[in-house]
Amino acid sequence: MQGYARWKVRTDPAYAATLENLRGRTTPLLDLGCGVGLLAFFLREHGYTAPVTGIDFDRRKIDIARRISNRYRDLQFLTGDARDPFPPPPRDVVILDLLQYFDAEAQRAILTRAAKCGGVVIIRQGLRDGSWRHRVTVFVDALGRAVRWMKAERVNFPTREDMLAPFANDFEVEVRPLWGRTPYNNYLFVCRPSSRRSSSGTTSS
Repeated sequence: MQGYARWKVRTDPAYAATLENLRGRTTPLLDLGCGVGLLAFFLREHGYTAPVTGIDFDRRKIDIARRISNRYRDLQFLTGDARDPFPPPPRDVVILDLLQYFDAEAQRAILTRAAKCGGVVIIRQGLRDGSWRHRVTVFVDALGRAVRWMKAERVNFPTREDMLAPFANDFEVEVRPLWGRTPYNNYLFVCRPSSRRSSSGTTSS
């Protein structure tokens, strides 16, 4: 596990990109689909101090995250389904490589709940666009399911338009490729409440 963690943090650009967009923020963070908690531990090691709640469907991964989390403060890891109601706002939300494991209706519901949390929403997601990168991403996700590292029944990649729809109002959205040194068709979505939304308050999820 230590070898995997070192390799993952070193090669995956999502960790540094998330830190860049959360640096200095104190709003509690929801890490949806947290896996073994690598993002939370990475953030702590780089000076991020806001409370973090990680949720993942895989109890094995949550057990690993809990064992490691004793080294840090204000980290909580829970077994749960991303389709369940979120913890109460205000919260920043991070969703890394998760949405493709749900159908289109569930994807919309998850993104809509994230938009209602009142904070910054950071998403790294592979997109369906017909590119060679998309085909590689589909293959690798299928392999992850085959070896049971990912507990999922389907792969259903959203389009760019699917991702943007829940944030069309009251958000300023930045989208950029986040390929790094990988062949995957990943993009980073950083959704920040606009000044108009901030002045009108937040809504519960």
